[in-house]
Amino acid sequence: MYWNQRYECMPREALTQLQLERLQATVERAFHNVPHYRRAMQEKGVEPGDIKSLGDLKKLPFTSKNDLRDNYPYGMFAVPLTEIVRIHSSSGTTGKPTVVGYTRNDINTWSELMARSLVCGGANRQDVIHNAYGYGLFTGGLGVHYGAERIGASVIPISGGNTKRQIMIMKDYGSTVLTCTPSYALFIAEVMEEMGLAPSDFKLKCGIFGAEPWTENMRREIEKKLGISAVDIYGLSEIIGPGVSIECQHKAGLHVWEDHFIPEIIDPVTGETLPYGTTGELVFTSLTKEALPMIRYRTRDISRLTMEPCACGRTHVRMDRITGRTDDMLIIRGVNVFPSQIESVLLEIGETEPHYLLIVEREGTLDTLTVWVEVSDELFSDEIRRLEQLEAKIRKEMESTLGISVKVKLVEPKTIERSEGKAKRVIDKRPK
Repeated sequence: MYWNQRYECMPREALTQLQLERLQATVERAFHNVPHYRRAMQEKGVEPGDIKSLGDLKKLPFTSKNDLRDNYPYGMFAVPLTEIVRIHSSSGTTGKPTVVGYTRNDINTWSELMARSLVCGGANRQDVIHNAYGYGLFTGGLGVHYGAERIGASVIPISGGNTKRQIMIMKDYGSTVLTCTPSYALFIAEVMEEMGLAPSDFKLKCGIFGAEPWTENMRREIEKKLGISAVDIYGLSEIIGPGVSIECQHKAGLHVWEDHFIPEIIDPVTGETLPYGTTGELVFTSLTKEALPMIRYRTRDISRLTMEPCACGRTHVRMDRITGRTDDMLIIRGVNVFPSQIESVLLEIGETEPHYLLIVEREGTLDTLTVWVEVSDELFSDEIRRLEQLEAKIRKEMESTLGISVKVKLVEPKTIERSEGKAKRVIDKRPK
């Protein structure tokens, strides 16, 4: 099922021409209206007139989160504040928040892209959408909300928190689609079980989960525990919010809405553009944003792009699910370690709960990695020998996957703090 078949299935030649026209207009607008972009382009010796093909994109400078922080709060806006109808921002946990603005047209575009994404992910106007993404300055809640209303579905704007109440409402109101982070979906499933409820007690048919990296094994775990089909959605506030890309029901990569965004994969160290099929850092250029045009924005997310046709008939390039972030990446004794690798090993073994915590410390001059893993009540109260065997099994599998020695600590249920938003997976205690 399509929301806007004309654009979702547009022939590549027509799509490429549309991208070029929109790219040229975006570069022109950014150059003349955003002092930062004018300076950055002039430093690279490039002007708007130099963009004659999509291949010229690589002539343009990259944009980073630091650029938004350096121009805090409104310095990256391409329109006056009188034209901004909505302001969102990041939490600012690593410094000043990044501020993003929307014109009325931007909100309309975002709503349209979220409608397209929800339908692609399995929702329709008959659905009751239980929206447990956070509302407020975070873009997730309102992004899904506007898209759900655009397709004509009934949306429950419940946001995060008070999980038992969420479950009661989900059951009583007949929710059919759940939207939240994948880690919160697992927590909802856990609380449902504690309440003595089974998937058959609900009308849920599918879940649209994003805002944090998750693995194929985690998808299987969610689908089994909630009795639904689970798809991955991707977005980030700086580009528009959720609705940049999403999986269809074939679950063979996330369709990037290329009539609004140009994706690239680059080498995170050299900045060199990499060919399709190569894993690297994901970079986006917005094509229709009025308030906050983004040129070659470095997401720090690790992915891969493919042009292989999808069985659903959509013609847009697909991206692999995010496997980690260049800035989430832990370097331990010279080895790159991503939390998603740990999660994949744990879910593959399947004898533990899907909750874990990585603790990185320095003993003398050596970095150490300890993985806390929750086990069930039943297993935790079992004989010590069985726990020791499981611990050894997990350690062996992790060391084989990561290529470094790992300590494993099995902990009792509920030891690891639950999250209603993005799960906190790493505590790095090494001296800065």
